[in-house]
Amino acid sequence: MKILTINCGSSSVKYQFINLEDKFVMAEGICEKIAEGNSLFTYKSEKFTVKKQAAELPSHQEAIKLILDSLQHPQNGCISDISEIDAVGHRLVHAGEHYNGTVLIDDHVISVMEDCIPLAPLHNPANIVGVKAMQTLMPDTPQCGLFDTAFHQTMPPKAYLYPLPYEYYTKNKIRRYGFHGTSHKFVAQQAAQHLNIPIDQLKIITCHAGNGASITAIDRGESVDTSMGFTPLEGLVMGTRCGDLDPAIPLYMQRQFGLSVDEVDTILNKKSGILGLSEMDSDMRPIEDGLDNGDPDAIRAFEVYCYRIKKYIGAYTAAMNGLDVLVFTGGVGENMPHLRDWVCRDMEYLGIKFNNDVNYRRGSEIFDLHQPDSEVKVLKISTNEELMIALETEKLLNSRS
Repeated sequence: MKILTINCGSSSVKYQFINLEDKFVMAEGICEKIAEGNSLFTYKSEKFTVKKQAAELPSHQEAIKLILDSLQHPQNGCISDISEIDAVGHRLVHAGEHYNGTVLIDDHVISVMEDCIPLAPLHNPANIVGVKAMQTLMPDTPQCGLFDTAFHQTMPPKAYLYPLPYEYYTKNKIRRYGFHGTSHKFVAQQAAQHLNIPIDQLKIITCHAGNGASITAIDRGESVDTSMGFTPLEGLVMGTRCGDLDPAIPLYMQRQFGLSVDEVDTILNKKSGILGLSEMDSDMRPIEDGLDNGDPDAIRAFEVYCYRIKKYIGAYTAAMNGLDVLVFTGGVGENMPHLRDWVCRDMEYLGIKFNNDVNYRRGSEIFDLHQPDSEVKVLKISTNEELMIALETEKLLNSRS
């Protein structure tokens, strides 16, 4: 089965075309700055590459049409006809409590996404636009979707409820939802396969560290707690997001500094985290350079970043009554040895014996980062949300045939 995966942002469309017979990526790329007048298009296949080419992309529909045309290009495409695309798998963000797995997209699914726009005002509208554009261009092709929140629907009430008046949950659905679920699920499955141990026999903590970051406790294959909450703002320190915070602080900021709700929201989501603490950058590469050079601003921010992760590892180990595997993934988790080094220091009490020699080796494959006698296995695994979406799409369609 050949699956086209689509990830629609507010001004971008990221895509991969995957042949699941051998999991080969036949083509991939991104449309950027859609409807901004200076749009860019990237396309890469085994034999042909377009790097950030200027394109006229006034809407997501034009962007998706360009993707489909490129896949079918007479000289540079990888298929001869659109009918060779067996299904489309969409990366979707928020469905509230409605779905716990991949869904076949229909009017009801779109209605649920529309109802959840207040919970994900930046993501859901873009996801809906992408779905509708693809339905218009490929009306006879199955459209499936995997929500970021789906994997976390196995959390028990004690993990997802907030200590607010209960009616805020029953009437307004204010609760922990969690995000990055597709990534957490993928790397947990990869860890079990790598260790050759059934996932239903493992207690796993997955740390997805990127510009956005979250950590999840996975007990026997099911998410039982995760750091992101009602929104992606809660939890770990991130590139520009503050993570966990005394809830009185935003109120104090409004009263003392005369800030509006929107101004506080901007500070917490776009001016905090590593950017706010370091006063340097939200990107970890300059921070890493600063660590190597002994820059106090970089060290200050990075210590807070790593300390928050260590606290969550301890808390989730307690919640699961043990830990078998710790996984690092995401752009920072995969590519920044300092992160894994600093987080795993002084963790012997949990049974972690870290192998720092292996940690500083470069490579994209799965790395064992633990000593041979470590009770807890520590792994670096490259996440692949697109492959997870494609595999789940294939699984859903096969189950319905």
